[in-house]
Amino acid sequence: MKVKIKKFDLDLDVKKKGIEFDIRKPNGGKRLGDMILTSSGLTWCPGKVGKRNGMKVSWEKVIALMTQATV
Repeated sequence: MKVKIKKFDLDLDVKKKGIEFDIRKPNGGKRLGDMILTSSGLTWCPGKVGKRNGMKVSWEKVIALMTQATV
């Protein structure tokens, strides 16, 4: 995957606005969506879905998911 930071408001802490990543297939491929990292968790916005309608996951759920994941 190609992951690009779309917006980066530099601050020591991640705040409510967060950091937005543009996710695409490699080599200039199809745009898959945006991943937004905020102080409250992650939001996945597939395709052209906006942040308000994205799929939100709290940090507690992200940690539980990653703890259960196997490589």
